[in-house]
Amino acid sequence: MGIISGTLSAIISGVTFCFCSASASLCSAWCGNDKPSTSPPSAKSGRMRSVVLLGFSIIVALSFQYGLGPNVSQLQWSYFIDAWTQSCENDNPELVKVCSGNAGVYRASSAAFFFFVIFGLAALCKPTANRDAWPAKYALYCLLCAGTCFIPNDPIFMPIYLWVARIGSVFFVLLQQIILVDVAYNWNESWIEKADKAEIDEGTGKGKKWLGAILFSCFVLYAGSLVAIILLYVHFGGCQSNDAFISITLVGSIIATIVQLSMSETGSLLTSASMTAYVTYLCGSAVSKNPNAVCNPKLGETSVGNIVVGLMFVFISLMWTGFSYTNDKRLGGSTTAAPEASVEDAEEGKPVGGVVVNENADANETNESSDTTSPKSFNNSWKLNAVMALVCCWYAMTLTGWGSIDKRGDISNPDAGDVSMWMLIVSQWIALLLYLWTLIAPSLFPDRDFS
Repeated sequence: MGIISGTLSAIISGVTFCFCSASASLCSAWCGNDKPSTSPPSAKSGRMRSVVLLGFSIIVALSFQYGLGPNVSQLQWSYFIDAWTQSCENDNPELVKVCSGNAGVYRASSAAFFFFVIFGLAALCKPTANRDAWPAKYALYCLLCAGTCFIPNDPIFMPIYLWVARIGSVFFVLLQQIILVDVAYNWNESWIEKADKAEIDEGTGKGKKWLGAILFSCFVLYAGSLVAIILLYVHFGGCQSNDAFISITLVGSIIATIVQLSMSETGSLLTSASMTAYVTYLCGSAVSKNPNAVCNPKLGETSVGNIVVGLMFVFISLMWTGFSYTNDKRLGGSTTAAPEASVEDAEEGKPVGGVVVNENADANETNESSDTTSPKSFNNSWKLNAVMALVCCWYAMTLTGWGSIDKRGDISNPDAGDVSMWMLIVSQWIALLLYLWTLIAPSLFPDRDFS
């Protein structure tokens, strides 16, 4: 029995070790460190770990906003209570709770904002700084966040950081729309290039599958947008402001498509379909943030299901924003096979500076050395941190209704309010106007290069 017991213990220990090792490797790979332990992390790992820190800060912000902030008066520490309720003087106790919750968001957001600003400056001095010492960086953020809990609201958080976040959010909203228009064009151009390449490499008629994919995608996007607009009329119609927003979305999408088909030489139906789907999504988001209960029948539904769905939607959308807008291509990374090609290209075995990376260990070691010593591979690190800092400003304003304590949102719909609604609508109008300008500008100024 002793031998059997010892054998079973050894097997269980071995299996446990394997599971722990596999879990650690999986976690490390998800964070972007897909290299051996003897090799330094890649540039991609810095981006992934920055997004993880952003997600953690959003969780902390939501916890402060709906947990600690509204209940801070129940704590025993008078200094702590005074720090969180300063500048929140109001005769309405509910508004004081909202103000304290907003102050909690500013604390978590400002800690992340200053974190990314500090390491953005560090990346300017040392481009590879964004990939190093991430456990210590996570610890530093936790210390910053804990330290902000003991700082009074006035003047650091309200009004100084509040206005910093407002200004940063405006810049991010503008950047967001420019990037979305660019993404819509790039998607179309990418599939057309694939169709042309298939015609050349595989023979005549082989590119039709990509053209068919373009037409199918257009149909899905337009049909989905039309169904969404009908549902918006059904569920959010009957209110003057909502009807106006939905109608402007429909008319604006039709105008953009007509202009693209009749005037533009650079536009495409897939780009127009993508923009139609995007502005429809913005319209749906805007009307769902309407604080008027007559216009928004979903407002105030605080069942457990609505709370979970609402918080998960906010968290996922904010995380996706941070992840998608820090993509290397969005930050102006090189897409050629020049020596300054990205680390990801090297890892995938693509040509880098005329050298093809293969399965050979020596070649991999050489490539790792180049990855470590070439600052050009990390020349977008400061841009990554700058965009992350702007995202921190944006999520703070999204969760607090741009600093309004009477935004009338709740835990199931944290960002409902007049300011949030209007910012989404203005974002939609900016996106439509930018897209229309890209269609019309080449005809108005034929001598200029708009490629």
